[in-house]
Amino acid sequence: MANLTIIERSPDPETHDPGPRWPSIAVWIRSLGESRLGALLLLLGTVAAIVWANVSYESYSEFWETHLNLGVGDLQIEFTLHALVNDALMAIFFFTVGLEVRREFAIGELTSWSRAMVPVAAAVAGLVVPAVLYVLIARGSGWEHAWGIVISTDTAFVVGALALIGPRAPGRLRVFLLALAVVDDIGALSIIALVYTENFDPLPLLIAAVGLVGVYLTRYVPTGRGPIYATLSIVVWGAFLASGVHPTLAGVAIALLVPVYRPSRRDVEHALTLARTFRQSPNSDYARAAANSLRESISINERLQTAYAPYVAYVILPLFALANAGVQINAEILSAAAGSAITWGIIIGLVVGKFIGVLGSGTVMRVFRIGDLGPGLSLDRLAGGGALCGIGFTISLFIVDLAIDDPGVQNEARVGVLTASVIAFLLAAVIFKISDRVHPSKEAGATLLRPVDPARDHVYGPVDAPYTLVEYGDFQCGFCSKASGAIQEVHRELGDRLRYVWRHAPLDRYHPNAVAAAEASEAAALQGKFFDMERSLLLDQENQLPSDIVRRATELGLDVDRFERDLVSPEVAGRVRDDVLDAEAMEVTAVPTFFVNGRRHTGPYDAQSLIHALETTAPAPTPSSPQTD
Repeated sequence: MANLTIIERSPDPETHDPGPRWPSIAVWIRSLGESRLGALLLLLGTVAAIVWANVSYESYSEFWETHLNLGVGDLQIEFTLHALVNDALMAIFFFTVGLEVRREFAIGELTSWSRAMVPVAAAVAGLVVPAVLYVLIARGSGWEHAWGIVISTDTAFVVGALALIGPRAPGRLRVFLLALAVVDDIGALSIIALVYTENFDPLPLLIAAVGLVGVYLTRYVPTGRGPIYATLSIVVWGAFLASGVHPTLAGVAIALLVPVYRPSRRDVEHALTLARTFRQSPNSDYARAAANSLRESISINERLQTAYAPYVAYVILPLFALANAGVQINAEILSAAAGSAITWGIIIGLVVGKFIGVLGSGTVMRVFRIGDLGPGLSLDRLAGGGALCGIGFTISLFIVDLAIDDPGVQNEARVGVLTASVIAFLLAAVIFKISDRVHPSKEAGATLLRPVDPARDHVYGPVDAPYTLVEYGDFQCGFCSKASGAIQEVHRELGDRLRYVWRHAPLDRYHPNAVAAAEASEAAALQGKFFDMERSLLLDQENQLPSDIVRRATELGLDVDRFERDLVSPEVAGRVRDDVLDAEAMEVTAVPTFFVNGRRHTGPYDAQSLIHALETTAPAPTPSSPQTD
């Protein structure tokens, strides 16, 4: 049987140099991920629309008003190109938004109320404050009901902008903004359905309801689910269109019924068995069975997100920008916008309202100790994130067409959206630049960001011991395995004067099973066997496949059924992710990395070096502290 646990040599923590902070332009371009490249294409679509509209607004308008007939036989639907983009293609965009919402509530950041509390509060404040500011400024204009334009944050632009101008170690801020964006999207979609739906006819929604029931039940069909999902989705979309409810919401409704789950051990093991069988006897039947098994081990939700994400990022959103951002810019329009309460309501609502809502709610929750912002997510980083949330672009432009029917006022509103997005981007860039200067790189990684918490951390030794040694490690790292012997020697020497803490920093770039091993240790911790599992994993790093993990659980006397359930639980995944984000915030790029009495240890990590560092950096005992011999 082939051993599929592949381990590459990770960086030596004693000699590792992470290299220059700023890569070359060529490297930077090659490293552009989907979010950054998508944001760039969205920006190019916006610029192209503005240029086209100002070179020849007549051709721009005529092109997007081109009429199309779609259908078969007597069943025909007439669309303009503009409506095709906004009503049909954008339904796919909202479908992917719905998939993300479903995933976050099932296995992501929003599964735990304590974890979700801060981004949820920030999102709600970021919806309410901008709307209130807009209504106050636009009062008397006759367009007060267009407040929906300022409520939403453009997730694609925000994630791309964060990658371009964000601070060092933006991981925790990125997680916060994504969770905020999910709640923000729920609010925006609800408002579109409740406020901006006209000519409502409830009868077609009965057909949509039947179709949605069919979508839900399709998960139980053993094979050929794709065509069924596609057919039912078209029926549901058409029913929403006929009802008067904006058809893009059909995408959200369908997405919320698509199942999502983390891969189970049995599914992964079955896929591996079929892969080995195909390797031993290559033929098309085994290849098809192995491919199907691998695909089925991943939830439909995640497979669809992966399949549609490139089309949304690279085609649909740039086309949407091209179809909707074509605002004429001339002296007359700019003059009208400069004196328009609509334009200023949008600018103030997005830039100031989002900033106050996000930063203000975060500050209040920190002052009153409600929720957990997490180490590294300081108020200055939160301020930069709040500024970025002022980029409303996609849904803001989308609601402009729904809320305003006067072409002149639409132009003023689009000018406001574009101006607000530029100001928000520049403001965030300035805040992040100042934040990085206030918190230099060396200072950020020199001190343990998250204090040791016996209620949270895995502590070996007395919780009130005078010496504290925290290790950020990886269960597949050979250096961590060697360091475990030194740590045992330190403990024998110092005894009850030492408390040792393990935290996760899996280098999955080098060790493909490291994250799974970390989650296994957390699942074991729920049954009081963390350090038993830790020793088992470090002693046998070559065998960390799912079957090996379960075998270890059996050998340690764990309740295996409970262990397997915990392995795929969001709580376990969230615990590992928290440590990873802490490590990123402290720029831990090689393991093991030690913090001795709260300060980062540099140099050798043999037993004598660690003992010397512990003894020379220990805080002096206070009169009320117990003395140690």
